[in-house]
Amino acid sequence: MLSINDFDYPLPEEKIAQYPLPERDKSKLLVYRQGEIFEDIFEHISEYLPENSALCYNNTRVINARLLFQKPSGAHIEILCLEPLEPADYNLAFQKTGESVWQCMVGNLKKWKGEILSLNLATPSGKIVLGARLIEHCGYYQKVKFTWTPAEMTFGALLEAAGYMPLPPYIKREAENIDKVRYQTIFSRLEGSVAAPTAGLHFSEKVFNQLKQKTINDIAITLHVGAGTFRPVKNENVLQHDMHSEHFYVPLEALIQLRRYQGNITAVGTTTLRAIESTYWLGVKLMLNPHLTHLKVAQWEYQHLPQPPVKEVLDFLIHFCEQKAIEGLHAETQLMIIPGYRFQLIDRLITNFHQPKSTLLLLVAAFVGKDRWRSIYDYALNHNFRFLSYGDSSLLMP
Repeated sequence: MLSINDFDYPLPEEKIAQYPLPERDKSKLLVYRQGEIFEDIFEHISEYLPENSALCYNNTRVINARLLFQKPSGAHIEILCLEPLEPADYNLAFQKTGESVWQCMVGNLKKWKGEILSLNLATPSGKIVLGARLIEHCGYYQKVKFTWTPAEMTFGALLEAAGYMPLPPYIKREAENIDKVRYQTIFSRLEGSVAAPTAGLHFSEKVFNQLKQKTINDIAITLHVGAGTFRPVKNENVLQHDMHSEHFYVPLEALIQLRRYQGNITAVGTTTLRAIESTYWLGVKLMLNPHLTHLKVAQWEYQHLPQPPVKEVLDFLIHFCEQKAIEGLHAETQLMIIPGYRFQLIDRLITNFHQPKSTLLLLVAAFVGKDRWRSIYDYALNHNFRFLSYGDSSLLMP
């Protein structure tokens, strides 16, 4: 049994960053290099990455996913839009007019008895009326149908006008104007996340220019971060945890670059790492069955799959995309990485400091070694590093 209690540590409230620093790249940087731990600032990160290597990042964009309703009785109902169901494609969902169905989390759910909630919003371009109807309880989540007028308005525009930035629960304040800019990475492109890929928040144009000078190539993939990323592991036995699922997209060009730089790849964040490692396992599955229709990597599937050479898998995926004339791979992953996992594609990891007893901390422990994570976190706690989403960064080079 792998006990989640072995991945606990004391995290004082004052260590949790409530606001970003004035400048993105001025955050502290903990460097872990083959057992050695020291600190610098993030703007110097290019000094630690090898020339002619690759930096892979997640270009997802956080949406204004929080919708706040008030019943005539005065009760407040908060709906967090997690994933589109009708239509299930993110791009189509954001372009949908008139109505849309989403998987949601609902705050104060016990006060919502099934009546249609209504939100009236006055905007410079006119009045918007948004309705929400609870269709079905789906365990941890709820299925909600939204309708709105003017019906010709897209759901993406509606969220932009009526929604709020979904800050993590450990940031004990309401979203402010600063979050509209600073809770997005400078390379965010494709909308769909309800949480930022926070390792990317430290990057500035200055840092990217320094990386280019060292011929460090950047590779963009997309993984839409779900609220499940904040769910703690509640089972003492890690193996009994039900891992959340997230959608990701790896373009053909990214596959070609991953093959080119194989053995010399830095992942920006746990979401990027999860997407890229999932791509390998997806390739293995397709090699075994090229006619798969639902591209998904299940939670523990990798424990039972063969492990062919990475180059062989990437060559197959590139050929697969070219043969099918598709621009990349759209898939879903439930991959859960724990100590003992053998990493296939990622050589270095840039990441923030994560919550105790979290799947993200398990991933970090898997990357640096089951016992080494604690010395890294002890160093950060004892050297005034700021923790979690708006906190400081680390570069892990086992």
